Amino acid sequence: MLLPQDRALTALTTMLDVAFHSSRNTTVSAADIANRLGLARRGMEPLLQALSRAGLLESVRGPRGGYRLAKPARDIPLHEILSVALAGDETAKKSLGGALFEHVMLPLWQELNQMLQQELKRLTLDDLLKRAAAAGLQRPAIEPLDFVI
Repeated sequence: MLLPQDRALTALTTMLDVAFHSSRNTTVSAADIANRLGLARRGMEPLLQALSRAGLLESVRGPRGGYRLAKPARDIPLHEILSVALAGDETAKKSLGGALFEHVMLPLWQELNQMLQQELKRLTLDDLLKRAAAAGLQRPAIEPLDFVI
């Protein structure tokens, strides 16, 4: 499963955006996600709905609606996100042939896929949040402050 880069990166970045900008009490809108990623909102909706149906995002309706993580970031392996994003990807694959392909390239490709799968199962959305923090990115203050005097 060496990934179709555009779909894979869109799914991972979308989930990271939701994790970064939302909390248990706040959501982020599809429009805000699309604006931050430089994508059309219309194109994001099917992905957001698929991630919601898979139990990775929680969709909240209403004027303050939007999306937030359905479970903690540490409990969302990257493999799960990509499985949802790439489900039903029926991209035509060209069949190669020949002895070099069959005996050298195909086994190599299978080894690479296996290594990639292991790494994607190990890494979580929380690991990406830690990378964002290490890069100096500050999460917005999303919890409302409540002072009573």
